Amino acid sequence: MNNEYDNDKFFAEYAKMSRSKDGLSSAGEWHQLKPLFPPLEGKNVLDLGCGYGWHCKYAAEQGAVQVLGLDLSRKMIEEAKSRNAGEQIEYRVCGIDEYEYPKNAWDCVVSNLALHYIENIELIFQKVHRTLKPNGIFLFNIEHPVFTAGVGQDWLYNDEGTPKCWPIDHYFISGERHTHFLGCDVVKQHHTLTQILMGLLNNGFELKAVEEATPPQEMMDIPGFKDELRRPMMLLVKAAAREVAMNKEF
Repeated sequence: MNNEYDNDKFFAEYAKMSRSKDGLSSAGEWHQLKPLFPPLEGKNVLDLGCGYGWHCKYAAEQGAVQVLGLDLSRKMIEEAKSRNAGEQIEYRVCGIDEYEYPKNAWDCVVSNLALHYIENIELIFQKVHRTLKPNGIFLFNIEHPVFTAGVGQDWLYNDEGTPKCWPIDHYFISGERHTHFLGCDVVKQHHTLTQILMGLLNNGFELKAVEEATPPQEMMDIPGFKDELRRPMMLLVKAAAREVAMNKEF
């Protein structure tokens, strides 16, 4: 897993984003993601790729008794400790693919905009299933396959500089996608919709909700947000860990 977030230039630009400055209320997907959270009172919550720790703080506010936020970026973890600390919350510098995933340890695993940096996403699904308690919830938001399959992850523009269409290529070829984001070259991993959803179903999960994120009406006046209705950018998935025998070794 690559770690662009410790790049000084990238991190400085990321800090300027509305979701970085103002938290969940400025995240365009929050109005859809928030209702998907299960009751967290008295629960243990693991956040994979916690960033600034906004979802960790939310879990603690909802009554979670143990919250662990993992992020590969030291800069992100430092920011999380500064902005969103709490007695119930622990932050750890650790990659999603490096965590030990102890068996039956967590009631809820959440991940927001991090799994599209993971090459072997099915292996992570297997490990998340192992670390969830029976009927535990896996809730994640990942960049939509239509978005990650976009050519350069950008629009085609007309002569006036207005977005004309969103080009897609090599959709069924999963793997690395190189894009330019926040002034830096960023490497992401493209996974098809089949790989994401069947990867869950084939590894002990039951789908509870699948939603494609759309900005709330109150954000439609923000420049560029109306264009978010022209193609999906994010995929929100809620899945429950079924009580099945999982004999795979990792």
